[in-house]
Amino acid sequence: MKSALLKILASPVTICGVALGLRFVFIGAQCLRIPREVLAVVPFQQETGNIAYALVQGHGFANVFRGDTGPTAWLAPVYPLLLAAIFKVFGAFTFSAFLTIVSLNAAFSAAATVPIFLAARRIAGPAAAITAAWLWALFPNAIVMPFEWVWDTSLSALLAATILWATMELGVGNERPNWKSWTGYGMLWGFALMTNPSLGSVLPFLLAWLTYRAVKWKAFGWVAPALVLTVVLLCCAPWMLRNYQQFHRLVPVRSNFPFELWLGNNDVYDLHSPHTRTRITRYEEARAYAQLGEVAFMDDKWRRARGFIASHPALEGELVARRFVATWIGLESPVQGFRSGPSLVRWALLCNLIVSLGALVGIIALAIERSEFLPAVAAFPATFPILYYATHTSLRYRHPIDPVLVLLMTVTLRWIESLPRSRRFIESFDSICRAFRL
Repeated sequence: MKSALLKILASPVTICGVALGLRFVFIGAQCLRIPREVLAVVPFQQETGNIAYALVQGHGFANVFRGDTGPTAWLAPVYPLLLAAIFKVFGAFTFSAFLTIVSLNAAFSAAATVPIFLAARRIAGPAAAITAAWLWALFPNAIVMPFEWVWDTSLSALLAATILWATMELGVGNERPNWKSWTGYGMLWGFALMTNPSLGSVLPFLLAWLTYRAVKWKAFGWVAPALVLTVVLLCCAPWMLRNYQQFHRLVPVRSNFPFELWLGNNDVYDLHSPHTRTRITRYEEARAYAQLGEVAFMDDKWRRARGFIASHPALEGELVARRFVATWIGLESPVQGFRSGPSLVRWALLCNLIVSLGALVGIIALAIERSEFLPAVAAFPATFPILYYATHTSLRYRHPIDPVLVLLMTVTLRWIESLPRSRRFIESFDSICRAFRL
């Protein structure tokens, strides 16, 4: 009976079910605490909700600030289209629509346990796979995020975990190429880029690793990775053509990078600037956007951001350092936040510090073990956050790579357990427990 119970607890299906249940419990608790009329409107008062509403109203992929401001490429298309479909069925800005989308977010988050399990098993074996899946099921960020953000965040985490696992499977080597698998890998990347283009920062490194592995097999060399890149471009081509038709310039997926860069790099951060006391408000930016149009608005932000960065090199270095800390711990001043913040903030900071340090040690452990998968795994934490070091950051922006961090945390735990001193400590602890019949 004990063996059967352990087998059930080790099943990815069980872990996925528990993960989904925990996320639903959090959603239910928050829905009881927050009035329904608030949840029906407030979570959608951002770019995703505005574009989805424009789609439902028949205005196309447009009106990023809710007003009649015309076509936009502010966001990638997948998630706004998903939300628009939900609006079409359950009504725009209704509690039913909100409950549906956050339930889907929870399902995306819970489903990530499966690729995490498979990737960890490939790297470190069955025990590590079970540990990694359970850590993700219980990870506070993953429980909170599906409710807190009506955004592609949870779906992106699922896609990142799936991409890592699929990359490992293709990278293990095969004398005869499975062209269907390589084509499917390219389609997976195409869908991921149409959901969250920031994941594209990892693509060159994973493709380089796969190319190296394929050349090493001496079976089909660079042909298969070239096929992947071709499929990715074909998946993105319709959206790119649409953007070119609307804006008469190349907009690969999203247009809003200049705005995000300016948002984190402007005169407000310069204490000696006369604009220091000027507040950046959504109303003023929406008005400027409506007056200039998306192309001119982004050009203006690009000039301003570049000018600020060029004229404030020392301050820019300080801002990047702050964003680095905020990305991995949660706040730009975590010590102050831990001292003065409520208990929930303290737990969040502590949890993210442990996971971040665990991920770092996990990379070191894979390097010491000379793991063949080190380049593929390390590419995510090494490259994905760079965009946010340059612009602005939060734990929400880092969340797509959290499954990889949890996996690396598991590698750390396995590595520590394998150390001789650690084993002796664990055996001594077990002996003490048996002596006191604990």
